[in-house]
Amino acid sequence: MFELTFWTGFYAPCSHTQVSNHLTLLSESLPPEVCEQSSDQTIVRGNRNRCPVPGILYNTNTLESFHALDKQSLLKAEAKKIWEDIHSGKAEEDSSVLLRFLLISFADLKKWSFHYWFAFPALVLDPAATLIDIRPASHCFSLEEAESLSAACNEWRNSSLTADVPFFLISITNSHATIRPLKDWETCQGSDKKFLFGFYDPCHLPNNPGWPLRNFLALICSRWNLEKVRFLCYREKHGLADLGFSLVGEALIPVPQGWNDPEFIPNAVGWEVNRGKKIPRCITLAKSMDPTRLAIAAADLNLKLMRWRALPSLNLNMLSTTKCLLLGAGTLGCQVARMLMAWGVRKITLLDSGKVAMSNPLRQSLYTFDDCINGGDLKAEAAVKSLKRIFPAVEAEAIVMAIPMPGHPVSTQEEDGVLEDCRRLQDMIASHDAIFLLTDTRESRWLPSLFCANANKIAITAALGFDSYLVMRHGAGPLCFPPDLRNGAEEDLSVSMDNLSTQDTRGRLGCYFCNDVVAPIDSTSNRTLDQQCTVTRPGLAPIASSLAVELLVGILHHPDGINAPAEIATSSSSGSIEQPLGILPHQIRGSVSQFSQMTLVGHSSSSCTACCSTVVSKYRKRGMQFVLEAINHPTYLEDITGLTELMKSASAFDLGWDNETDDENDADM
Repeated sequence: MFELTFWTGFYAPCSHTQVSNHLTLLSESLPPEVCEQSSDQTIVRGNRNRCPVPGILYNTNTLESFHALDKQSLLKAEAKKIWEDIHSGKAEEDSSVLLRFLLISFADLKKWSFHYWFAFPALVLDPAATLIDIRPASHCFSLEEAESLSAACNEWRNSSLTADVPFFLISITNSHATIRPLKDWETCQGSDKKFLFGFYDPCHLPNNPGWPLRNFLALICSRWNLEKVRFLCYREKHGLADLGFSLVGEALIPVPQGWNDPEFIPNAVGWEVNRGKKIPRCITLAKSMDPTRLAIAAADLNLKLMRWRALPSLNLNMLSTTKCLLLGAGTLGCQVARMLMAWGVRKITLLDSGKVAMSNPLRQSLYTFDDCINGGDLKAEAAVKSLKRIFPAVEAEAIVMAIPMPGHPVSTQEEDGVLEDCRRLQDMIASHDAIFLLTDTRESRWLPSLFCANANKIAITAALGFDSYLVMRHGAGPLCFPPDLRNGAEEDLSVSMDNLSTQDTRGRLGCYFCNDVVAPIDSTSNRTLDQQCTVTRPGLAPIASSLAVELLVGILHHPDGINAPAEIATSSSSGSIEQPLGILPHQIRGSVSQFSQMTLVGHSSSSCTACCSTVVSKYRKRGMQFVLEAINHPTYLEDITGLTELMKSASAFDLGWDNETDDENDADM
């Protein structure tokens, strides 16, 4: 398999006595993208240093395909184009078609090695032309003729109409030189004239004409039936004609066999020689490239291949500029950070106040034994160092801070410090695009959930049980949700369990706390060791972390973003079909004991202690004083959201058990 593209190379007359002027491929040589092709994107003509040479590139997908290419057939196909352009007269109108090139290549992007082979097709004259004489041009003309010829060449080279026309005709009459294009052949005829065929010669050798002469002689022989020709190998110095460096030669061209047959195609040569052998060249750039740049290119390769083969709409620029804040640098935080880097996210902030313990490295992938000794390094800082060792180009930042939590009252002396932490967390959430809630305790997720709802930030929660996990995305903030979707989104708590359904609706999606009937409280005090630690099966964290990052990528690529409706695996919604990344669920709940997973939808509750309009409005009105009261008095959240009244109503409700029936059942036992 190979890819075929048409390129344009450039060359110019030689301007240095020791170095030839080689064909050059520039950015302008590349073909325009299909979506960008238009009539105004052709190669700009008139540049004296860029005579266009049409070419073709065969880029193969494997090294085996590169070696298996039928190189002789490819060369003959290009030679046929030259031959047809000569016979059709096109070469006289646009002489650049005499100078075609062919390039075959294979790029090993993993090893940064490039295999390539150039060919410059030349029609074979059989029998071959004979070079009778060649000498410096200054030895072939009188002083007046040389001055006139130099002036004519400079004028030809300085005109925007002819500067990049590589083949031309020269006639000298009465010591006056005139240069014309090939199409004026008939006009140039006359017995009293000195006549030469001129071409831009890229070669620097003092006794050898350059490669453009080969096909020029084929054109002269085929179109004008000349058997003896004089030619000028035009070369320059400091941008002006230099007849001391230029050459004038004379050649005999016997009539080649079969050239009068319209169906005849001459043989061709032209593959470059590498160290005296006809073999391709190979260049390796790995050692010369900066290791960090190599890491960036290699890391992005998989994502670019994904976009090329399966996801053309994958926005790698958006992923690389998305700022992610990870609250918690434990088992989940380590895995989420690595998954984000795998997706091309380059801006990651980790927040944690803990230190690396001896039990951590086996479950938390960013830490090693060295991070545990001497009391343990701070998790956030150790995680950032590890990320940069894995991928030096990541922009990772460590924040060492504890998250203030409801149910964990603070003394008067601690209030200023706690409020400062609250403001700092608020500023961090405001400056990031996506927030991951990956902490160990339920109450530590409340303040980030409130701040995300207030700022309408993407928030994703991942939580682990012993053999089960929950991954969910929080809905849009209640005061930022589109008005046409806000009405009816927050239902009564009495039907909150009905909201946890598998039906996709357009209501505002709930947060982590929307199905709670109590405010978050202290879950760590007066607990045994097994109750304080997250006891979970080791395989859960990688699964939940991967799903959390996949949710983020789905949100970023969804046209509705944070307002995207929830979908489930059995949904018949056409949206899931239209989105290249698949469905975008609200909640993903799984169990490794059953090896099962399901998607659920939970809508926002008007009594949510974190994201309902009542709580967000109170926070906006009272600011950090509201937060402080919620921290010191957890029942405050239940009071303002109506949960207190709901629990009182539930306690007063008479279930009306049938005691007679119960007695009968007891008697039967």
